[in-house]
Amino acid sequence: MAVALRYLWPLLLCSPCVLIQIPEELMEPPIITEQSPRRVVVFPTDDVSLKCEASGKPEVQFRWTRDGILFKPREELGMIVNQAPHSGSFSITGNSSNFAQSFQGTYRCFASNKLGTAMSHEIQLMAEGTPKWPKETVKPVEVEEGESVILPCHPPPSAEPLRIYWMNSKILHIKQDERVTMGQNGNLYFANVLTSDNHSDYICHAHFPGTRTIIQKEPIDLRVKATNSMMDRKPHLLFPTNSSSHLVALQGQPLVLECIAEGFPTPTIKWLRPSGPMPADRVTYQNHNKTLQLLNVGEEDDGEYRCLAENSLGSDRHAYYVTVEAAPYWLHKPQSRLYGPGETARLDCQVQGRPQPEVTWRINGIPVEELGKDQKYRIHHGALVLSNLQPSDTMVTQCEARNRHGLLLANAYIYVVELPAKILTPDNETYMAVQGSTAYLLCKAFGAPVPSVQWLDREGKTVLQDERFFPYTNGTLGIRDLQANDTGHYFCQAANDQSNVTIVANLQVKDATRIMQGPRSTIEKRGSRVMFTCQASFDPSLQHSTTWRRDALDLQELGDSDKYFIEDERLVIHSLDYSDQGNYSCVASTKLDMVESQAELLVVGSPGPVPQLELSDRHLLKQSQVRLSWSPADDHNAPIEKYDIEFEDKEMAPEKWYSLGKVPGNQTSTTLKLSPYVHYTFRVTAINKYGPGEPSPDSETVVTPEAAPEKNPVDVKGEGNETNNMIITWKPLRWMDWNAPQVQYRVQWRPQKMQGAWQEQIVSDPFLVVSNTSTFVPYEIKVQTVNSQGKGPEPQITIGYSGEDYPQAIPLLEPVEALNSSTVLVRWQSVDPAQVKGHLRGYNVTYWWEGSQRKHSKRHVHKGHVVVPANTTSTILGGLQPYSSYRVEVQAFNGRGLGPASGMTFNTPEGVPGHPEALHLECQSDTSLLLHWQPPLSHNGVLTGYVLSYQPLNDGSKEQLSFDLPDPELRTHNLTNLSPRLRYRFQLQATTREGPGEAIIREGGTMALSGTPDFGNISAMAGENYSVVSWVPKEGQCNFGFQIWFKALGDEKLVTRLPPQYVSYNQSSYTQWDLQPDTDYEIQLLKEQVLLHQMAVKTNGTGRVRLPPAGFATEGWFIGFISAIVVLLLVLLILCFIKRSKGGKYSVKDKEDTQVDSEARPMKDETFGEYSDNEEKAFGSSQPSLNGDIKPLGSDDSLADYGGSVDVQFNEDGSFIGQYSGKKEKEAAGGNDSSGATSPVNPIGTLE
Repeated sequence: MAVALRYLWPLLLCSPCVLIQIPEELMEPPIITEQSPRRVVVFPTDDVSLKCEASGKPEVQFRWTRDGILFKPREELGMIVNQAPHSGSFSITGNSSNFAQSFQGTYRCFASNKLGTAMSHEIQLMAEGTPKWPKETVKPVEVEEGESVILPCHPPPSAEPLRIYWMNSKILHIKQDERVTMGQNGNLYFANVLTSDNHSDYICHAHFPGTRTIIQKEPIDLRVKATNSMMDRKPHLLFPTNSSSHLVALQGQPLVLECIAEGFPTPTIKWLRPSGPMPADRVTYQNHNKTLQLLNVGEEDDGEYRCLAENSLGSDRHAYYVTVEAAPYWLHKPQSRLYGPGETARLDCQVQGRPQPEVTWRINGIPVEELGKDQKYRIHHGALVLSNLQPSDTMVTQCEARNRHGLLLANAYIYVVELPAKILTPDNETYMAVQGSTAYLLCKAFGAPVPSVQWLDREGKTVLQDERFFPYTNGTLGIRDLQANDTGHYFCQAANDQSNVTIVANLQVKDATRIMQGPRSTIEKRGSRVMFTCQASFDPSLQHSTTWRRDALDLQELGDSDKYFIEDERLVIHSLDYSDQGNYSCVASTKLDMVESQAELLVVGSPGPVPQLELSDRHLLKQSQVRLSWSPADDHNAPIEKYDIEFEDKEMAPEKWYSLGKVPGNQTSTTLKLSPYVHYTFRVTAINKYGPGEPSPDSETVVTPEAAPEKNPVDVKGEGNETNNMIITWKPLRWMDWNAPQVQYRVQWRPQKMQGAWQEQIVSDPFLVVSNTSTFVPYEIKVQTVNSQGKGPEPQITIGYSGEDYPQAIPLLEPVEALNSSTVLVRWQSVDPAQVKGHLRGYNVTYWWEGSQRKHSKRHVHKGHVVVPANTTSTILGGLQPYSSYRVEVQAFNGRGLGPASGMTFNTPEGVPGHPEALHLECQSDTSLLLHWQPPLSHNGVLTGYVLSYQPLNDGSKEQLSFDLPDPELRTHNLTNLSPRLRYRFQLQATTREGPGEAIIREGGTMALSGTPDFGNISAMAGENYSVVSWVPKEGQCNFGFQIWFKALGDEKLVTRLPPQYVSYNQSSYTQWDLQPDTDYEIQLLKEQVLLHQMAVKTNGTGRVRLPPAGFATEGWFIGFISAIVVLLLVLLILCFIKRSKGGKYSVKDKEDTQVDSEARPMKDETFGEYSDNEEKAFGSSQPSLNGDIKPLGSDDSLADYGGSVDVQFNEDGSFIGQYSGKKEKEAAGGNDSSGATSPVNPIGTLE
């Protein structure tokens, strides 16, 4: 049907409704398009205006009813009525301010044409006059101070909500707070009055928004009588006045509950819901908690609500029992539809409400009860059903639902027409979908009767034989689990008894998008970085994209921030924080499909701060206890293991926190045992496996009462620093153990084993000096804490001693036992305790090297020390020099110092020597080598010769040739008959009577093995009178000697002839002096008259110097003579110096010991045990004691060398607790005669 299409009309072809196009020549049933609200309030200055507009074809006619009776606005006398043509809306203008009173009522508009009648909802018209406050005599209100009072307002009623204000005559609002408040009814409530409330101008103002007027009540005079004895009283509710009340709340509307109480002190209001928690997202508390407002009430809000008024004297309560009801609302609203002849129409009208609404039906505005019995309709389960429809059955129906809270109305038409079948979906439409998805091919058909729709393939067969194909009632064909071979053409055919039409739909099936590897859930630490990856495959013919989301929201890079880095397949998040955790997903999409892969990111770290602390059970402070509660901290995805409770005393130790202990992580409160007389401020820190979080905010401060001490000092000691005193010391109490101010210490003492009276003294400092004591006498000591509240517990007795004197005991040395050539065992006998004059702290063993048993050895005076605990009478001295003479001394010492020494001299046996020094190989020929060496630095005895061994390295033979060299003075040896092809390993050892010592090893071969002498990278540079020849020795080249000859070129008469110079190959360079400036020289390298290398060089300068004729000064004999004279002068000077140095008094032994061995070498420094290039090897650092806990002093000097600046201490059991320290003093060779000055112990003379 080729007709113009005018507009879209709703047609229910299936569920849900679809839009179809209606030919314009069809008629249109009436439809209400605009109407007044259900409630219209007319004020004195307003016209009466009601609105009703409708559409339809043919033209719609309007009529009105008022209270169910026909109302014709134009027939109202004395009124000006305005009503536009073809409109049901009208306005009436009266001739008086209250004319609208006569028009009050319930109105309804009807719109009709030949197809039926539509009806508006009921419109309630109300007329309101000018508001006026009724005249009344307002008497003064007299009340006594502290009592409650209510100032009434009682404004005139109004159809619109009022706004109430309380002000004074100066138009200033009355200040409202917990004590003074205005109720929902407008009254002003005083929980208790004060003399400051005494005013004569309390005025209630009522604002009427509809009339835009404000009226005020007569002022109220409130007179407050002052009193000197305001009586406290428990709360009492002023509103509501009874104990309970019942309220009905409407679903979807707000609920307001109010409780106002009086009492002194002013009560506070709390709200409770016994059946469960308050819905926090919908509840607000207003008017200082006196008003509870619950928004958007639902059925779940049914039940009891309690308000509780409390003060320190008691409480009062009120129970609100709330029933939630609802105005009618739609479950299924009837819909307008077109029908074909013979069809059945069913209009459903399903509503809900509390109480259940009553549903009635009308046809063309007439209740069905008033229609004849022969009508086609029937009502079945609330639905209107009409069967076998014909064009004459076209009508407009109304469904109306009503309960006490409201009314619902719906107009729905039944339009019976005859129309040929038509397909509204465009022909030849192409649809694309991906494999595995469901495709929907549209075929929206229209006609009356409703056409049948079927889908066919190319061959005209139905496609529904495949179970994957399924039809919808609106003609759409669905194909589930799409496959690639589903691509093709599909034909939709729509037919009714009027016509038959067909369209084609084209389907293309594409590859589905797949995520091959998606992001993986992970747990990361705060501050780290995380990377998610995503790999997807797409249909190549489709444009595609990969995006990232977080918690279902697209994730974008944040501008200049480096937080996120996004590429197609990667998402990198830097500097993770707890706010970054969530669900991250990769979304791969085309225009046809989208797939998503999700991963969860958890950010872990130390806990957050504990948000809040609360102190309770304060009555326990008298027992020095309090209960501390806190809210759990955010665990940041790692369970909280424990809470650390700390405190600070801002008076005694500000900004310093002390731990009170830890509690398990599942605990949020604990009772703390506190100390008296402490200002406690608490904080709590949560701890998980990642460490402690931030501490909580500080709690309020609580102060514990004072008490007597609960503790006494610890570490009580009695020791003397002089022979006639005893110093009593102790560790003072920490301030948190004082329990009260003015802390002091009661010190008591008496000699041990004497039951006499205690001597005592109270002091503030943590020490007491007891004078005039005997030397080293035991005392019983007690120290007790005392404060302003009393004494501490009975203290324990500690044994102390008065001051010590220097020991008089001499350890008796036993013969020294040699364990080997460098280690000896020293023993001595225990000393008599009575001779120690104090606590025996140990023994000091001093030893030093006096000389070698070889003649002319050098004397060393450096000494070693070993401190041995008191319970040990032997020690091992190791690292000694073999074949040497040593002196050892042993002294007992106590806390005062060292006692007299016993000494002994011992010898160490001969040992094996050290390795020879500087073994060199020099090539002599193709079959011989010359070996050069130096004797060992450490002979460790008398050298008897050398052992030389050698063996070839590269012929597979392991045979080693060895022979003795019995001359200890030998320094070279020539080896002959060597193989020119082989490389050898040479091993040389020095020997004493104890055998051969450590070997020195070298490898090398003869001249033939090294090949032709190679002067690689040889070069020469020259100055004005010298030249330097340098070369790089070839690796593996045998060392050999050769000659360098500088030969001047040119006039030989002007140049001095220079003789050849002998040079070693390993020397690497040679400098030739006495050259003439600006002269060319030829340089020749010769070995046994064979030229090895030749080169030239020219010196710098401006010209040659003409040499004078040779005289006797340049002759060799003259130079030798002058050199001999110089040497003799030097010898004479040395002898004079030696004689001068022997002028003092020396013992014969000292003179012998100071003779210097010709082989002895000077020492490297003054530290014992560190020798360099010396025949007598060092005997090491001080020998450690047999007791592993005792450390050697590590000094080379005797204790006497340290004077009084050494501090050596032992515990009373003799264990070593200190070591020597102090500045070393150099003294004369004869030692120090004063035993007191050389004590290793520096007793404490004064207390700091």
